[in-house]
Amino acid sequence: MTISNDIVSLYRARLATESGAVVKDWGGKLSIALTYPNYYRLGMSNLGFQIVYHLLNERSRVVAERVFLPEGQEMSLYLRSGKPLLSLESQIPLYEFDLVAFSLSFENDYPNVLHVLELARIPLLAEERSAPMPLVMAGGITTFLNPEPLSRFVDFFLLGEAEANLNEFIDQLLEFNTDRASRKEVAANLAMNMQSLYAPLLYRPEYHKNGTLKAFIPENNQVPERIKVACSATGGFSEKRMPVSTITTPDTEFGNKVLVELGRGCGRSCRFCAAGYVYRPPRPYENALLSASVSKAMERSRQVGLLSPAVSDVPGIEEVTAMIIERGCSFSVSSLRAEALTQGLLDTLKLAGQKTITIAPEAGSERLRRTINKHLTSEQITEAVRMIARTRDFSVRLYFLIGLPTETDDDVNEIVELVKGIKHHMIRESAKRGTMGRIKLSVNCFVPKAFTPFQWFPMEDLESLKKKQKWLKKSLGKAGGIGISSDVPKWAYVQTLLSMGDRRVGSILMMAHKSRGDWTRALRFSDVNPDFFVYRPKGFDELLPWDFIDNGILKKHLTKEYSLALKGEESDICRVGECYRCGVCSTPGNRNL
Repeated sequence: MTISNDIVSLYRARLATESGAVVKDWGGKLSIALTYPNYYRLGMSNLGFQIVYHLLNERSRVVAERVFLPEGQEMSLYLRSGKPLLSLESQIPLYEFDLVAFSLSFENDYPNVLHVLELARIPLLAEERSAPMPLVMAGGITTFLNPEPLSRFVDFFLLGEAEANLNEFIDQLLEFNTDRASRKEVAANLAMNMQSLYAPLLYRPEYHKNGTLKAFIPENNQVPERIKVACSATGGFSEKRMPVSTITTPDTEFGNKVLVELGRGCGRSCRFCAAGYVYRPPRPYENALLSASVSKAMERSRQVGLLSPAVSDVPGIEEVTAMIIERGCSFSVSSLRAEALTQGLLDTLKLAGQKTITIAPEAGSERLRRTINKHLTSEQITEAVRMIARTRDFSVRLYFLIGLPTETDDDVNEIVELVKGIKHHMIRESAKRGTMGRIKLSVNCFVPKAFTPFQWFPMEDLESLKKKQKWLKKSLGKAGGIGISSDVPKWAYVQTLLSMGDRRVGSILMMAHKSRGDWTRALRFSDVNPDFFVYRPKGFDELLPWDFIDNGILKKHLTKEYSLALKGEESDICRVGECYRCGVCSTPGNRNL
């Protein structure tokens, strides 16, 4: 068997383990390579990616096939054979598709976009591509936070939630004769006819002498100055169209579970959390729709993964989980809000066999939790842990951030004291049972994000973050029985660069790619100073790289939240239809109402 046939065999074997994949005849159809720029096991664990795959293949005139970054044996086969990257369903090279569509959830996947294009034999720079090379687009949450670092490599971005704009985009693309038009003409036509499509080559940035952005100018008056982010709340969901994974496979982070979204957005308004701002308004789904959606999921698999920014906040969650258990099925959940945790939910989690409960205090001190608007007290954390330990020997995973704005050494010390207190209460509550779950800490560096009140803050210095990590590991190591893992500050620096940078950062991204991922070299020898984007506080009057994006949030609301953070004061949670502070729900007929 030849090397190239080995790749084909590997993909066919992978398809054989799946349920729900769509394989279509290509005749007369728009062909789309839906690409997740990371490994298969991660991409197939991403519900947004699966939703887009389903929406595309619902269209009779579209054939959408999946593409992933190869790993392990698969990558070795490509490198040894010298063959271009192939799609999973039909094993066809990416350069034969009409459109390559990247699904982006994390800035750390940006380098993989370039890697995929190179493996596919598609020129990296948009300006270097011409027919018959496919058009290259991107969507996903990072693109409607800040797409600029990728703007040199992507022809256009579709900003917003796929349920709200994907069908319109396909209609426009099918209607316009792309065969006889240049890439710029295609992008311009789409941009003029779609409020949520951003084509970088149609806009020109200008800079002040100090390096800050002076202006962001459309090339002509037929494209909008600001791009509106599409929101699915305008159309709503029905029993036939709920956010549920359509493909099950054993080779993912979730195994063969069917993933069900319980709601979109979060109204808690944590000031560091981008998803809590750009997915406004928060939209819990109706109980009847959730029950029907979960029931259908159980017909396909006995295991269900329930996804939400805070599962314990979902109205009717106890009834839904109880229904799953009553029908002899199992489920798992993502993180839980400590103050919203109930005994009923814990009881069903116990029956479902979940072994770890994840909660996110984020900060050790109550002062810093007020600063980040967490709405969570030490007493509430303690009570949640006691309830968890009473129910069974669950392990408890705790998420913390270090380097948050206004953080002091005392705040970091409070992490240690809080965790020691948690351990004490777990021991007491578990004493009668004689067994106790483990305590696991995940400590990550704060990365500022666009469209949050913390977008004006810089990232903390790397050496300071390393010192804090080292001190935490040493201090908690003395307590015993507490596992601690942390991210690498260097990669948090890169993520901040990609989160906060403008299109000039694309040159650093290109240099990192050409040096085979050597970011140290790319950062050191770049003509662009990366510290300018990472370590520099920004002014309220400064034009930010993402200010051309309109998701309904008023900048004055973000600046007010910033000021409250400096005072260590909390603001109220989001109350849809009752509060009008952020601007998303401010006017009748608003896109989000």
